[in-house]
Amino acid sequence: MDLLASPLQNDFMVRAFIAAILIGLVCSVIGVYVVLRNMSFIGDGLAHASFAGIVIAYLLKADLYVGGLIFTILTALGIGAVAKKSEISLDTTIGVFFTAAFALGVALMSRVRTYVVDLQDFLFGNILAIDRRDIIIISVLAVAVLLVIVALYKELLFASFDPVSAGASGLPVDALSYTLLVLLAVTIIVSLQAAGIILVAALLVTPAATAYQLTNRFGPMMLISAAIGVGSGIVGLYLSYYLNVASGASIVLVATAFFFIAMALSPKRRSLLTALLDARRVGARVP
Repeated sequence: MDLLASPLQNDFMVRAFIAAILIGLVCSVIGVYVVLRNMSFIGDGLAHASFAGIVIAYLLKADLYVGGLIFTILTALGIGAVAKKSEISLDTTIGVFFTAAFALGVALMSRVRTYVVDLQDFLFGNILAIDRRDIIIISVLAVAVLLVIVALYKELLFASFDPVSAGASGLPVDALSYTLLVLLAVTIIVSLQAAGIILVAALLVTPAATAYQLTNRFGPMMLISAAIGVGSGIVGLYLSYYLNVASGASIVLVATAFFFIAMALSPKRRSLLTALLDARRVGARVP
């Protein structure tokens, strides 16, 4: 029990655990849509694009969260609009937007003559530095994202699996797609302080990809993904505390370990292996 209770005696660790649980939950839930829609690259792209908004806000002495959020949402909507109205593929559009936005952030940051700890934290994450104000912002944004997902659960599900039929039935498929992009942008901003730009894409994709290995049903997939995301945050923080390693990296590595465990235990993998063994047995009996 001492191993579990000892970190909680520090206020900064309590705040870190609260943030890890909230971030693990919201990233894992929206990550299911990201994985099922094959949008994994866009999470990484928007995370990098947010850096420009954060740097602009810093230079203007504005709130970093607000600057990053506005710029990331605009980038997400821009990606969606260009990909829809041109013959350029979504991956190519993401690549163009996020590299340009990240380069803008680096160029603007190079004008700052002093070492800027806050900006470095957004690049690599520093969940242990989260304060009460950060907890309030993360909580409000995370709850807002989850409420929208609950409200539009059926519509987003239908549009994700069969957009053609969803459109034919009268659902505003384009509006739902833009809504999902905005939710993804907000989720990324929620997660930046904890995991950083470099690792945030893993929190969006890995828990959902792990859940996908274990079930084909959407509801259970979302629940499993959420459990893995929250569990990764808690276990990762404990390992970070006792092994003295970076918290964001520790959380992502734990989530990755869960992914490989799920692959080994996956019913899909076992079904495939059984089918291959049966095929070999049948082949061996054929003269």
